[in-house]
This record gives sequence, C-alpha cells and structure tokens, in this order.
Amino acid sequence: MTAITSAALAGHPFLRGMPREQLDALAIAATDVAFPGRHPIFEEGGHASRFWLIQSGRVLLNLHVPGQGPMVIESVCMGQLLGWSWLFPPFRWAFGAVADGPVRAFEFDAAAVRARCAQDPALGYELTRRLAEVVARRLEATRRRLLTTPSHLGSQ
Repeated sequence: MTAITSAALAGHPFLRGMPREQLDALAIAATDVAFPGRHPIFEEGGHASRFWLIQSGRVLLNLHVPGQGPMVIESVCMGQLLGWSWLFPPFRWAFGAVADGPVRAFEFDAAAVRARCAQDPALGYELTRRLAEVVARRLEATRRRLLTTPSHLGSQ
C-alpha cells in the first residue's frame, strides 16, 4: 500500500471538481491498493471500516440468498465508488464484494474520513452529496432491472 496525493485523487471521477483543501484532507486517509481476481474485499454484515474509489478493474457486489448462497446483484467499475455503509451507523456492509479480476483502487480509512467530515462540515456535505448521487443512480438502475425482468411470481 502506498500513500497518495491530493493531485492523484483529483483525477478520479467521484472527486472531480472537489476543492484542493478537501482533497488534501482525504489524501491523508487514503492509500493505493491492489486486489487480485476473486479476492473478497468485504463480506455482508462485516464492519464497514473502509471504502474505495476504483481506478481499474471490476468488483462484483453480492447478497447471500438463503438456500442459494451469494448472488451477484451489481458491479462497480473503474471511476466508481465502492462502499457507502461506512458513512451510516451501525457501519455494517449490506452486501459482499469480490474482485472480478485484478483491481486497483484508492482505499480510505472510514473513521479518519468521518473525523475529517466532523471537523469540516463542508467536506462532509460534499462527500454526502456525491454519495447520495451514487445511491440514487444505483437505485434507479435496480428499478429498471426489476421492471425489465420477467416475474415468475404469477400475474393477476
């Protein structure tokens, strides 16, 4: 793991346009990481102590389905945010995540970022706003998938 600079963070789509002083605050809590393919990044129900901005590769989000095991429900690719449970108590992952192949990412210490957000409400607002946009896009994508997937529950 390597420490990273605010200039490196500035190029990531999730942080693009963020003020330099906010990027400086985030860089202190960030490292550059790599995961090999099939590496479990986090597990459903585990403590959400980190989050990632994907630089390359793809991560599969999965949900444990009783009697079936893990089911892939979404993928997160280059330029996207991985993980939002770190921001909301009780800080537990709602899903699991596995690297689909080699993945490079900026990894952030969630407690350190939350502390910086508490010290700088403008940073907290900016991260929350950006994260809310991600959540809204993913909910809309899920809605579209559900509307286009044939139902096997029968019709009325």
